[in-house]
Parts: sequence; structure tokens; C-alpha cells
Amino acid sequence: MSSLATSLGPWGWLAAAAVLLIAEIVVPGVFLLWLGIAALIVGLVSFVIDWGWQLQWLAFALISLAAIPLWRKLARAGETTDQPFLNKRLEAMVGRVFTLERPIVGGSGTIAVDDTVWRVSGDDAPAGTRIRIARVDGATIHVERAEA
Repeated sequence: MSSLATSLGPWGWLAAAAVLLIAEIVVPGVFLLWLGIAALIVGLVSFVIDWGWQLQWLAFALISLAAIPLWRKLARAGETTDQPFLNKRLEAMVGRVFTLERPIVGGSGTIAVDDTVWRVSGDDAPAGTRIRIARVDGATIHVERAEA
């Protein structure tokens, strides 16, 4: 029986690896990189071990799946920065004190921060009250009265 699945030998895996790695360069996304590396490993091992196509495909699938946690670990390792709140504007405001632009009525009011008006939630308070951002929950800013 001669099909692609049964005739894919070491050179076929290396060719598949080359195609996947080139495709990663042309269409970046970090996904094809790991498939290309898995195909490269299976191709190199196929030079040493004479194994059936079923085991080759199984090894390719397992290596590809094992690359997912490896990629996540490597991606997290590169997250250290001197600006931890760069894309987390709300989290950077926790602890800061602002003046209510509109009163908090029924648990909801607004504050002005630079050129943006933010909706806040907290205990009822009149406009002009100094409040501190206590915590951020998604897009909800929870405030409390600032101490004088």
C-alpha cells in the first residue's frame, strides 16, 4: 500500500519541517514553529530508528502537544518588564486618589482621569468628594472615601 501516510520517511519529515518553518516565517503566529520543530525531531529520529508510520505520526502528535506547555512557559518567562502596568491602566490606578466628577448615587458615579471619564462603584458620596481607588475588578473600579 503506497500512500503519503505510509511512505513518509525521514526526508519527508524533514521536508514537512522545512515547509512548516518557512510558513511560520511568512505567516508569523508561533503555532507552526512548534509543529515544524516536532516534524524535525521525528525526521531526525527516523534516521536512527526504523519505526512504522503509525508511531511516527503518534510521536509527531505527542511532541506537538508537549510543545504547548513549553511555549507557554517560555512566553511567561519573557514577561518581566520595568513597566508592569504598561497595558493595565486600571490596575495602575489602584491606591490613587481622585475627586468625584459626579456623585455616587445608588452605588455608581464617575471620576475624571486625565482625558477619560471612568465609571466607579462604591458607597454613595456627593460630587467633589475625594475618593481612593480600592480595587479593580475587570472594568469595574471600586472606590472608597480617601482619608483627609
